[in-house]
Amino acid sequence: MDPGGAIRASDADRDRIADILRDALAEGRLDAEEHSERIDAVYRAKTVGELEPIVRDLPASGRRSDDAAARVYDDGADPGGPAENLVAVFSSSTRKGRWRVGRRTNAFSLFGNIEIDLTEALYGQRLSVINATSIFGNVEVRVPENISLRGSGTGIFGNFEVVTLEAADPEAPVVVVNGYTIFGNVEAKPKRGRRISDLHDRLRKHLR
Repeated sequence: MDPGGAIRASDADRDRIADILRDALAEGRLDAEEHSERIDAVYRAKTVGELEPIVRDLPASGRRSDDAAARVYDDGADPGGPAENLVAVFSSSTRKGRWRVGRRTNAFSLFGNIEIDLTEALYGQRLSVINATSIFGNVEVRVPENISLRGSGTGIFGNFEVVTLEAADPEAPVVVVNGYTIFGNVEAKPKRGRRISDLHDRLRKHLR
């Protein structure tokens, strides 16, 4: 028996494994169904020994490719910083305009409405993950048309919909929306006609 494997798993241990799974989803190593099944197993696990087999067939981290892409967006953002939390309880919360997207954003709506508009946002890393939970509420995510959008989730007497996008530019940001809804709505899709202008600038330079 491995004594280390019997150690009770902490929230940080589960987050570490979940991050590896999110990277694998963003890189196409897992499809949405496989990712959802493994995420469920992560949050059911009680010990470290139960967590490790979940990612045994995956790279320890996708950070190398993310770091290379981050140099393209170079904005000095700290990839290890805390997640941004958006909460709406019998209220509304909006994040839009020219704001800096972190590596992780948590959105929780209870009888409320949350709007996350990424069409004018600044991306400090290639992969950004939004964890959305809606209970009798609504979470809407809008992204530019020229990025990659992926995700997986569950709707229980509700709607969970992510419109998948695959950007033509391999350096384009990747947004992954995960979560679940109960008697509510979680929706992520492109905002027609909105594109990242600096991505166009990089493409023009590359074509010269």
